[in-house]
Amino acid sequence: MKTKNLMTLEEFKEKNYGKRGTKDRDNLEAGYENFKIGALIHDARLEMGMTQEQLAEKVGTTKSYISKIENNVKEARISTLQKIIELGFGGRLELNIKL
Repeated sequence: MKTKNLMTLEEFKEKNYGKRGTKDRDNLEAGYENFKIGALIHDARLEMGMTQEQLAEKVGTTKSYISKIENNVKEARISTLQKIIELGFGGRLELNIKL
């Protein structure tokens, strides 16, 4: 049995936000990337058994700032992300560009 109103996520985004490259669609995609970064930091912090306060202390910032990044209230600069990953988690930030 097929339902007429089903659509893929891509179809939904095109219908409601336009095709890739339009302003509304670009804003949607950028918002998702920021959300994803915050969620990754949050998950890594919990996996390492750290509080926001402990992470902030390692990085040299405030608990409030870490919370804002994790909750997508504030966008983090690449230099800040690098500090969080390297100083906070002992990891290495890697960036990729896909064309």
